[in-house]
Amino acid sequence: MRRPVEVLRRLRRAGDHGPSLQKTPRYQLFRGASLAVGLTLSASALAGALEPAGLATSRTDLTPKDQARVLAVTRPTTDFSKPEQFELMQGGAGTSRRDANRDAFSQFSANITFEEEGNFKLGNALFRKNWVSSPSSTQASDGLGPLFNERACQNCHLKDGRGRPPEGDVGSTSMFLRLARDASSAEERAEIADHKVLNFPDPVYGSQLQDLAVPGLRGEGRMHVDYREQEVTLGDGSVVSLRKPSYSVDGLAYGPLDPYTTLSPRLTPPMIGLGLIEQIAPADILAHADPEDRNNDWISGKPNIVRDGLSGALTLGRFGWKAQTPSIREQAADAFAGDIGISTPEMPKSEGDCTTAEKACLAMPNGVQQRLGPVEAPPPVMDLVTFYSQNLAVPARRDLDTPQVLAGKKQFYEMGCISCHTPKFVTLRGTPNKAQAFQLIWPYSDFLLHDMGPDLADGQAVGEATGSEWRTPPLWGIGLTRTVNGNTFYLHDGRARSLAEAILWHGGEGRKARDRFAAADAADRDALVKFLESL
Repeated sequence: MRRPVEVLRRLRRAGDHGPSLQKTPRYQLFRGASLAVGLTLSASALAGALEPAGLATSRTDLTPKDQARVLAVTRPTTDFSKPEQFELMQGGAGTSRRDANRDAFSQFSANITFEEEGNFKLGNALFRKNWVSSPSSTQASDGLGPLFNERACQNCHLKDGRGRPPEGDVGSTSMFLRLARDASSAEERAEIADHKVLNFPDPVYGSQLQDLAVPGLRGEGRMHVDYREQEVTLGDGSVVSLRKPSYSVDGLAYGPLDPYTTLSPRLTPPMIGLGLIEQIAPADILAHADPEDRNNDWISGKPNIVRDGLSGALTLGRFGWKAQTPSIREQAADAFAGDIGISTPEMPKSEGDCTTAEKACLAMPNGVQQRLGPVEAPPPVMDLVTFYSQNLAVPARRDLDTPQVLAGKKQFYEMGCISCHTPKFVTLRGTPNKAQAFQLIWPYSDFLLHDMGPDLADGQAVGEATGSEWRTPPLWGIGLTRTVNGNTFYLHDGRARSLAEAILWHGGEGRKARDRFAAADAADRDALVKFLESL
């Protein structure tokens, strides 16, 4: 059972004399206070806390004058005759103006200091570092695995960009399978309700299938993907072929998977702009949530409320395909543990994702060096990798003033795409790094969960995300995918081979926009794609 959070009730009552938001189209700015009308959360989610900092429903960092400025500048445009002011710099003052080449996603934020540039480069070196199995003569690089998917962060986040699904001789380096099952008892359901866990791992293979292992140990198995082509006829009679994947595991090394374990393919996403996303005010994200669809636009959007792994406080998940992670540092710790098998202060398990059923794995030596502390990647490593991840710059827009791109932007708005892909935010004033403070940014995401229908469903619940819900991915940089990564694979599993295919896979809450795109004439569809390619 769900009920409105009491603080939101009070805020709504306080705003009853303002303009009604109930029938406001989602492409128009919410007028009035920045709060989520009709937002509901689990009854247990905020027990004993009126307004946790990570779930604040109003901005306290802005004066009334600044609040008015923010509301004005983030209001979706209705003028598509020319670019908007500051639209070129979609990552704010940190936007990279470097050439749009293979290194377009690997530039540091343009507004960090000279000293911070040095820290960025040190973090980059650690991001590219290949870890090795223990024991070895390197010592400081010891600790790989024992089970793992890759030896370095960069090997999954290719050129700091998007991964690719396994095809032909290309392995699954930059895509992996999450393994999880739902709660099966009252106790487990209580753990999920209290946000103590997101779901439950496979009892043998853990939370992630790891196909590689250190010498003397077998990898767990290999992802296998089968595709079936299905044709879609558009309104003008043209036909597009979509490929529908199905997933299995070959060569399971330690027995069968639990019959209730679900397989969720996850493509590694681009790394750009993460530090800016981290500094969007919770209130501004929650302002777009409407889980009960009170404005009857068939689009809900709900936050994934999670427990911060560092503080233990309830907060807003904003990273990961299901918005299951609240911070970049926690995301980095998860990746070190699950992808490489490296322990950190945040996740101090030197055995990585080995389970009690994998006894040979648990018996392998680890890479802990007592002179460096009790984990394989001590705090200075995490500090630098986190800083690097927070300061990968968003590239500047391209061709944004051409007639076709402007026409495509108009189609993007009028088809309702911005109902989920929210164009603009202004970050918090008080940020740990002033490079991210009070920046107008254009991520084109609301960072909320949306039901995308059965065709995109993975059947795997993650916290408050159901098996058919996904976080709206940011679109900035999407037009440089081929330039940076040499491919055009999109969506959480890379099934879409073009931007048009990605749109045509939208179901559920994205169905109306998808149908408008499918019904449009070729010129309008091409223009919309050209707009996306300019991001």
